[in-house]
Amino acid sequence: MSANMLDALNKLAAIKQLNKDTIQTIILEAVTSTLQKRLEPEAGLQVYIDELAGCVKVKFKSLVVEREEGLGQISLIDARNDYYHNVQLGEYIEKTMTLSEFEPKIVKTVQKIIQDKIRQLEEEKIQNDFNKQKHTIVTGKIKAIDDYGGYIIDTGHVDALLPVDEQIENEFYRVGDNIKAYVVNIRTQKDRVVIILSRTNPEFVKKLFEAEIPAIFSGEIKIRKIVREPGIRTKVELEAEDPKVDPIVACVGPKGTRIDSLRKELHGEQIDIVLHSDDPEKMIENALGVEGIKRVIIERNHSASVILDEADKLMAIGKQGKNVKLAAKLVGMKIDIYTMAEFEEKMAKERRTVSHITELDGVTPKIAETLKQAGYTSVQDVYMASLEELCNLEGMGQKTAERLKEAAKYF
Repeated sequence: MSANMLDALNKLAAIKQLNKDTIQTIILEAVTSTLQKRLEPEAGLQVYIDELAGCVKVKFKSLVVEREEGLGQISLIDARNDYYHNVQLGEYIEKTMTLSEFEPKIVKTVQKIIQDKIRQLEEEKIQNDFNKQKHTIVTGKIKAIDDYGGYIIDTGHVDALLPVDEQIENEFYRVGDNIKAYVVNIRTQKDRVVIILSRTNPEFVKKLFEAEIPAIFSGEIKIRKIVREPGIRTKVELEAEDPKVDPIVACVGPKGTRIDSLRKELHGEQIDIVLHSDDPEKMIENALGVEGIKRVIIERNHSASVILDEADKLMAIGKQGKNVKLAAKLVGMKIDIYTMAEFEEKMAKERRTVSHITELDGVTPKIAETLKQAGYTSVQDVYMASLEELCNLEGMGQKTAERLKEAAKYF
């Protein structure tokens, strides 16, 4: 290996931020492993770097033979001409050579081993560096768009990928645009490290909040949970360690600067700050974030019914049902929205469903049997039946049918 090549490798180590000693170890191991396959153990192979000359040198013993047939041998004539005039067959001559003096095939083999090992080290370093950055935000510049619509991003010393399924819908970037994203994963594919980024992950919002809101960064305010419909709406549940600290004021910032900065980064995505409460009913109210809630009823089946005015119902549900959907995810239970009239009808239906027809006013044993034979077993069945259907039952007159329908309605 020439001095120029050794110098080039050292410069490469500096560029790739690899340790110089590590590079030199790779060189020595590459030369040693290549030559050991071609030399006998008796050759006493030694490989070292001559710092003064700036090159790799190889010292080994060559067996004196009549005719040289390979590395590790030297013909008697060459041995006597180049080394000792009285040397005999079967003796060893110690030789010192630079790598560049070996045949080209050996030099190319060494170079290939060095290149592969340096590439491997570089990939390991990249992976280790990004393992430290995993679950953090990185900033880079879009350098290309792949065949699947993913953005290839130059992060400074390695490219990263923002795949289509990790992009916010309706967000569009051009080559050369700067972009922030969250490191979700680091994968090795074939012979390269692939850094996977995301702008849809809820953790992306969490890291933005930590960077933008001093009280969250310091731990005064704790982010308990984030639920998100990327590009549309995000709900962030916050709890202050000190009751005197107002999470909403801290997040909004002077003249709304902090929350505006977060919305700008998310291209206008609505951000709801939700105060945590240990009271389930209050927590549901906070999660929905609307006025006019009359009552919250926690059901046995891990669901809740929320009663409010007609004017507030649409706001509680939200566009395409996003608000109530995110609120339900935040509190971890199903939420149904009702006006008072709708809720009363729901309760009446439930009562009718679980009540037997014999509980209905005016139902004699004979009428009950008639209804049962026709498949009517609950008050709800009678309520849902049409007057005509009841009149068609054997022995059921118009007046009786009307009386049953009226009783079921006001049951």
